[in-house]
Amino acid sequence: MNVFEAIFQGIVQGLTEFLPVSSSGHLTICQHILGMSEDNLFFSVMLHIGTLAAVIAVYVRLVGRLFKALVRVCKKIFSGKFKIKELDGEENLAFMIIIGLLPLFVMFLPIGNGMKLKDLADVFAKDGYFIVVGLSLLATSALLYIGNKQSKKIADANKKGRKRYKLPDALTVGFTQCLAALFPGLSRSGSTLAASQLRGMDKKVALDYSFLLGTPAIVAAALLEGKDALFPKDGQAVTVEYFPVIIGMLFAAVVGFIAIKLFKWLLATDKMYVFIAYTAIVGAIVLVISIIELATGENMFTHNTLVF
Repeated sequence: MNVFEAIFQGIVQGLTEFLPVSSSGHLTICQHILGMSEDNLFFSVMLHIGTLAAVIAVYVRLVGRLFKALVRVCKKIFSGKFKIKELDGEENLAFMIIIGLLPLFVMFLPIGNGMKLKDLADVFAKDGYFIVVGLSLLATSALLYIGNKQSKKIADANKKGRKRYKLPDALTVGFTQCLAALFPGLSRSGSTLAASQLRGMDKKVALDYSFLLGTPAIVAAALLEGKDALFPKDGQAVTVEYFPVIIGMLFAAVVGFIAIKLFKWLLATDKMYVFIAYTAIVGAIVLVISIIELATGENMFTHNTLVF
């Protein structure tokens, strides 16, 4: 991998990880068109760390306060003084992030043939399931539209969205995050934002919750992938070109930081139609291509037989 390839992948990762367009969907589209596979797992882990740095940079003060709030919540639990309704705003947010992460354990449920639920993401990334990407992008567009419409409905009624999450809110968003992890093309940030909006949450609070909820998920993915990258099952030594990796990670961090700020601005100024239209158009194109490929039995771009 050369520096220019690392820069390109860092930019793509930083943009698509946080903008509601699905990083996994765009990665699958690129792999499908170019006939390539993601064979540099260590580089992928470093890009995730870069995007993690972007979230922390944007929310560094809030993250620090939430850690302190979580300590206070733990003390209340162990002292028997814990009551959800009596938690202050930051304690409520910290506790609800933990609740929102609980559905992730469902991803490790066995589904047969030695597979776990999380392994479906790898299955859907294959050429033969390219149609899943198209349908998932269209689902992202629909969720963004419905969520945006719900927020406008609340605003038009001169009401304000709720700023405190309840248990059903956190669990709904948590399960939505699980679905986004399974289907390439279903944006994690977009779908979790929409889930919160449909629950009546304030859109700014909903976006912050979405990014903060995704942070532990990014850490978990980096740890799991990092273990496989550094200690491969075949026992072969890992060859790392550190300079391109560091450059790619830096670009992922910087572009990710800009993407978060851009997303927050577009949401605040009611310009979500940009993402609604984009995911709908790309999803429709992918859907048409996948139908043609299923009819012919081969990848339109590489002319390889579809793999299921």
